Amino acid sequence: MKDMTKTAATLVRSDRGILAADESISTMNKRLTAAGIPAAEENRRAYREMLVTTPGLNEGASGVILCDETFRQRLRDGRAFPEAMADLGLLAGIKVDTGARPLAGAPGETVTEGLDGLRERLTEYAGLGAAFAKWRAVFRIGDGVPSWRSVRADTHALARYACLCHEAGIVPIVEPEVLMDGPHTLDQCSAVTAAVGLTLFSELRDYEVALDAIVLKPNMVVPGTESGQATGPHEIAARTVDAFKDVVPEQTAGIAFLSGGQSPDAAATNLAALRKIKTPWPLTFSFGRALVQPALTAWRGDAGRVADGQRALSNRVACNLAALRGGYRPADAKSYALT
Repeated sequence: MKDMTKTAATLVRSDRGILAADESISTMNKRLTAAGIPAAEENRRAYREMLVTTPGLNEGASGVILCDETFRQRLRDGRAFPEAMADLGLLAGIKVDTGARPLAGAPGETVTEGLDGLRERLTEYAGLGAAFAKWRAVFRIGDGVPSWRSVRADTHALARYACLCHEAGIVPIVEPEVLMDGPHTLDQCSAVTAAVGLTLFSELRDYEVALDAIVLKPNMVVPGTESGQATGPHEIAARTVDAFKDVVPEQTAGIAFLSGGQSPDAAATNLAALRKIKTPWPLTFSFGRALVQPALTAWRGDAGRVADGQRALSNRVACNLAALRGGYRPADAKSYALT
């Protein structure tokens, strides 16, 4: 457990974030196609190689989350991805859930699956070099949802997953995401986020999960995308901390916020505001689209544009490092770089 506690602390250190590059094959294919790139296995591999080999990435990221396909692939020089990442000073993470499926008795709601065979898969991933894992549960706000049945089902699965991770010697990233899609208000997002968090930590305690060896990866408290509600970063930050301060125990290793569909600038601006509030746990970021979409757009599947994609990723990681220091300025965004 001592090693996992150390790894968890490394993942949420104050001057690093976590890069989420764990899109499923179907999701990655859609993004490649949208960027005008053929949806092929080699292009998915080349894209992830472009990301993890970005010069200086370990200056801004403690680790990278990959999907199963990438975890088993190799770089052009023959090194397996986890091996190459270790050489580059990055912890290797693996997404282990198998996605959301309809929840019985709860029309329109889902539960994340993947517990079947997870013990054996985690043992294998640990042998392949995984230092941490990730499991994502999603909650949509709407008329009568999320239901308590949904909240209990998904938080129970998250706790079982976390327990199995510790059994395998892997740090679990526990990701309960309240989606920002919809017309809900800031108050509704705050209430649901707090309720999900309260239920989650009740389940984690029931399973006697060591909280100093987990990383919580939740949403920020924001109004729904269709609400029309205008909120500034300081209000978002204050409401986010309020939603978690009486829910997340102090011994939790830390919180790495997801971007959840926010624009790169909005995510970084809100992160900067969060860092200005004193909290009982370390705060950092674990962004996906807010970091990698600019890199994908700049790369466009062209081997001659790898450096362009890496500069775009370096820029966005550096923007969020500035946010961790509380000094991010959107007007200066293009000037930030890791090296």
